Amino acid sequence: MNLFKIMFNYLFITSIMIFFVGMYFFYWNLIIMIEWNLIDLNSSNILMLILLDYKSLLFMSIVLLISSMIMLYSDIYMNNEIYKLRFILLVFLFILSMMLLILSPNLISIMLGWDGLGLISFCLVIYYQNKSSLNSGMLTALMNRVGDVMILMSIVWMMNFGSWNFLYYLNFMKLDLNMKVILFFVMMASITKSAQIPFSSWLPAAMAAPTPISALVHSSTLVTAGIYLMIRFNLFIFHSKIYMLLLFLSLMTMLMAGISANFEYNLKKIIALSTLSQLGLMMSVLSLGLNNLSFFHLLSHALFKSMLFMCAGMFIHCMNNNQDIRKMGNLINIMPMICINFMIGNLSLSGLPFLTGFYSKDLIMEKMIFLGYNWIYLMIYFISLGFTMSYSIRLIYFMLFSNLNYMTMYSFSDNYQVSLSMMILTLMAIFGGSILNWLIFFNLNFLYLVFFYKISIYMCMLMGFMLGIYFYNFKIVKMNFFMNMFFMPSLFSYGINYFILLMNHKLSKNLDLGWLEEFGSLWIQNNMKYFIQLNQIYMLMVMSLIMLLLLMYLLFIMIL
Repeated sequence: MNLFKIMFNYLFITSIMIFFVGMYFFYWNLIIMIEWNLIDLNSSNILMLILLDYKSLLFMSIVLLISSMIMLYSDIYMNNEIYKLRFILLVFLFILSMMLLILSPNLISIMLGWDGLGLISFCLVIYYQNKSSLNSGMLTALMNRVGDVMILMSIVWMMNFGSWNFLYYLNFMKLDLNMKVILFFVMMASITKSAQIPFSSWLPAAMAAPTPISALVHSSTLVTAGIYLMIRFNLFIFHSKIYMLLLFLSLMTMLMAGISANFEYNLKKIIALSTLSQLGLMMSVLSLGLNNLSFFHLLSHALFKSMLFMCAGMFIHCMNNNQDIRKMGNLINIMPMICINFMIGNLSLSGLPFLTGFYSKDLIMEKMIFLGYNWIYLMIYFISLGFTMSYSIRLIYFMLFSNLNYMTMYSFSDNYQVSLSMMILTLMAIFGGSILNWLIFFNLNFLYLVFFYKISIYMCMLMGFMLGIYFYNFKIVKMNFFMNMFFMPSLFSYGINYFILLMNHKLSKNLDLGWLEEFGSLWIQNNMKYFIQLNQIYMLMVMSLIMLLLLMYLLFIMIL
């Protein structure tokens, strides 16, 4: 039997089982903690902790469901791949690292999953071995390394408490200095992993990975790890002033990603920037203390975003590995089923009523209005919501209904495995939001808003729809500021490293290839024959002296 299908069956059955176990935990309000003492280090214990509650089990079931569909999809997508076993093992290790992170309430065991995600994501981004993939992989690894260092520093700082299980300290209503420092380190780690400003440049660069990996990474695993960690630290955020910084960074990330996606032409990068916009939305909701709402949007977003990447992968295959949306068009007549799935995913992302994205996004907007925050925050929220609708409509127009501008095209035939994997996720993109809404917010109080506030959300979506049609017809000649994410890669990636790399280049040129080589290895190589001759003369003189002394000793004995 095919390895991909074996993994699909295993992950899918496990996902269903964990979902029902999670529902049992949710119904009876159960929380189970399993401790395994590894090492006693003076007064501190290094424990392997497993936390089972409805959040961890529900999130794990969603991750395993998406992973199983991606395995079924990869069987066709990676059909021409030579090293299939290596690909499967990397994906399995990636999923295992995410499971470790989800189940761990202990910073030591979280570090295993956290570092595993960073290392294996680097291996997956450089999977297609070329210079572009290597540059993207190094950018991803180095950006995430900042977050790894912050987690390590929080582990060291948490030795002051005698335990690395942060759940023991969630009852502190007033945080002391030590806990504020730890919270700052954890927040920095989370915004690097979730690609918030100023660490946003690695997320579009990670599109160098194969499309099934992009579907897994950008929906429910790597980028959501930081959000999930902050959900676990939610009470710390709410009782400290650090949430204002987090709110500002997340709002700026939403705005920047929404604007940049409207000026981008690379298909996978547009979907990556939409992920970045939704991550900013989750983080901003989390900074307001609404951790259950953020968790709800995290789950609902994962369902349709993975399906969008799957559709994008089939479009790219059909268009002979071309990713420029200007060369695509009229795909609704070539692959109608995949285009329908793609349209449902985009409309769900936009928050069209009664699709999955609507239940979380509408609730977020109503709650934001209800809490009474200032108009600047509200305007950024509404503008970002409009931009989400805008780039979704622009993408649909460019790819599905415009004229085909690319002649070389592969013949496409539907495959039952690809259709099955997409259809299951499409059904979740239609019904998943309502199911999760009934499960998580079954006892939610009604939000009573005046007609103007209620209708303003839909007016904003309508304006985004009109803006998307305008952006489709708007011929952009040169928009480097918007297309390069406000020069984010140049400022915070290459800009920071520029002087360090320049200094390394000068040191290498002037020292390693200059004076050190001239008076070091090169000088030794050029003068090696003189050293050998001197050594031979020295050995000859020593041997002559020894023979002379021996002869004198023999003569002395004979005379006596």
